[in-house]
Amino acid sequence: MAYDIDMIKKVYSQMGERVNAAREAVGKPLTLSEKILYSHLWDGKPTQKFTRGKDYVEFAPDRIACQDATAQMALLQFMQAGKKNVAVPTTVHCDHLIQAKLGAQFDLPSAKKSSDEVFDFLESVSNKYGIGFWKPGAGIIHQVVLENYAFPGGMMIGTDSHTVNAGGLGMVAIGVGGADAVDVMAGMAWELKFPKLIGVKLTGKLSGWTSSKDVILKVAGILTVKGGTGAIIEYFGEGAESMSATGKGTICNMGAEVGATTSTFGYDESMARYLRATNRADVADAANEVKEHLTGDPEVYANPEQYFDEVIEINLSELKPHLNGPFTPDLATPISEMAEKAKEHDWPINVDWGLIGSCTNSSYEDLTRAASIAKQAVDKKIKARSDFGINPGSEQIRFTAERDGLLQIFEDLDATIFTNACGPCIGQWDRSDRKGEEKNTIVHSFNRNFSKRADGNPNTHAFVGSPEMVAAIAISGRLDFDPSRDTLLNEDGEYVKLDEPTGLELPPKGFDVEDPGYLAPTEDGSSVEVKVNPNSERLQLLDPFQPWDGKNLTGAKLLIKAHGKCTTDHISMAGPWLRFRGHLDNISNNCLIGAVNAFNMKTNFVKNQITGEYDGVPATQRKYKAAGIPTVVVGDHNYGEGSSREHAAMEPRHLGVKVVLVKSFARIHETNLKKQGMLGITFANESDYDLIQEDDTFNFIDLESFAPDKQLTIEVVHADGSKDTIKANHTYNLPQIEWYREGSALNLIKKQNAA
Repeated sequence: MAYDIDMIKKVYSQMGERVNAAREAVGKPLTLSEKILYSHLWDGKPTQKFTRGKDYVEFAPDRIACQDATAQMALLQFMQAGKKNVAVPTTVHCDHLIQAKLGAQFDLPSAKKSSDEVFDFLESVSNKYGIGFWKPGAGIIHQVVLENYAFPGGMMIGTDSHTVNAGGLGMVAIGVGGADAVDVMAGMAWELKFPKLIGVKLTGKLSGWTSSKDVILKVAGILTVKGGTGAIIEYFGEGAESMSATGKGTICNMGAEVGATTSTFGYDESMARYLRATNRADVADAANEVKEHLTGDPEVYANPEQYFDEVIEINLSELKPHLNGPFTPDLATPISEMAEKAKEHDWPINVDWGLIGSCTNSSYEDLTRAASIAKQAVDKKIKARSDFGINPGSEQIRFTAERDGLLQIFEDLDATIFTNACGPCIGQWDRSDRKGEEKNTIVHSFNRNFSKRADGNPNTHAFVGSPEMVAAIAISGRLDFDPSRDTLLNEDGEYVKLDEPTGLELPPKGFDVEDPGYLAPTEDGSSVEVKVNPNSERLQLLDPFQPWDGKNLTGAKLLIKAHGKCTTDHISMAGPWLRFRGHLDNISNNCLIGAVNAFNMKTNFVKNQITGEYDGVPATQRKYKAAGIPTVVVGDHNYGEGSSREHAAMEPRHLGVKVVLVKSFARIHETNLKKQGMLGITFANESDYDLIQEDDTFNFIDLESFAPDKQLTIEVVHADGSKDTIKANHTYNLPQIEWYREGSALNLIKKQNAA
């Protein structure tokens, strides 16, 4: 039986009435996304139409999922909220703090030893507040959620940007910062700007070397890393129905890489099959009773241009396998064109590693398709020319794959089977062939490939592909290998060709597992004591941020003007810094150390306007804070692109940064800044970014009248005494301005609970 089946049945019992009311309020047929959004309004039954991309709306999500790196800060905040229990079903998954190095049998015990303090904290907090806890090694959060919690027509939020993976089972699942999750844990509404809608019509059927991963690689090439910002991507059509549920999950997962709020598919037979295979026949039966509400109305899919803000059509029968990268997930190249493109850009041709897994591609189907290629290499006497690493998605996947002989196939190619965890995908990789200054290439089935993402090396060129394509390229050892036409020389001196991959949607003998790694919370956690050592370097209880004094902000100095792409990895790096995710002061020592200073094109090297000397960003900012001087960070387009980590907002807030002024924000990061009481604003005229000089001082001359839809005026004073007056836009509504006034959204929650 499924977890929380009563909650799921309640959602379904209300859905028909709410969808019908929404259809009447909107005045036309509804997309699936609209059905889910309108049926999860905080106020219940819909009574009005919301304007996409404009209206802020309060929602009531069904559940929350947190991974260990972000759960620490989320739960440290929730502990301040004054609640005895979480208000909605919530889970914590330990998957980020496990470094891949030697293989699961060594790496998992090592992680348990090095991070025992954090795991014990998360387990005890979960037990105290009624949160389900998935132990280290249980699996990657999004695969575990898909196997156990996701359900068609539901709404969930999660403290990880790839929460969107659950769209593979027809959810609206959205990545958020920890403060957003705390709102919902505390029984409050969750606010979101009503998304725009992008429809992707899929025709035809996948075949040969083309996989579901290639759909999103193609979409990323079309939309770019910011083309989906503020929108839900809804997939439909005969092509969508022909794909497996886990294949759909892969597509939704990487929707985060185009900035989409989330992605989703309508309920169909593939989802029902997956639910039944994962011991949730009760969910499938309940979904079948309301299935007309779990997909878009027929009129919508028949005439999508009338109902979506943008429509993309992809013929799966014509779609070609892709590799995306390097350094950005939207640089899409068909495999057939890679040789020419690699030569043009001088990308290293030799491939050092092929990595298969991550939350994006670690299902049973993914492993079978990759294993079908690996098995050919063994049988045809082809020696793999690249190193192999495999991360199964969950203990259930690993156990079943081992039972069915899949892992042995990879081991026959000398692959390393890493822990059921994120590993190299998030930079938790102690790479055995650590590279230095030389350019090198890796291929992986992950979702992100930003500079330094996997191994911390800016010279590593990472390319994203399907598991089967990663396997083929790793076996060949060459980036320009096209398995549909190229041959390989085997150990007998014969040229052989790899056959097309084959895979199994679900295990013929069913899934199996001895210990899935789940710990249910005690019914009454009031006696559970959560201890945090005041001398710990890993965990630190939070002090509230100070409220705004209500006055204009004057005399603020420029901390850094970031040049080009500035993701959450640049603002708050992962990798070795993950160990400090529960200690705000310690992790603040990585604040913006990856951002490129526009004035010298160096990282972590900025001018201190007090002394005139150059130093690291955190050290310089700490000196400003000690001197009582407010500061401003200036950035480019899509600032804060990437993960949901709210540390990228909390660190500058903790260190005393007051304002982030950019050309445009990524959605989650902008919300995180607002939640933490920061002023996140955009240039009204983007070219004003060019006016900002290294020694500038900023005066916000009308902040005292901060109000919705009202521009802010900034006086920029240059070192020579000259001034430029510029305008800035913002998206704060009245409740969000109240967060700013109170110093953070959490401060407001505490104030309301105390009243």
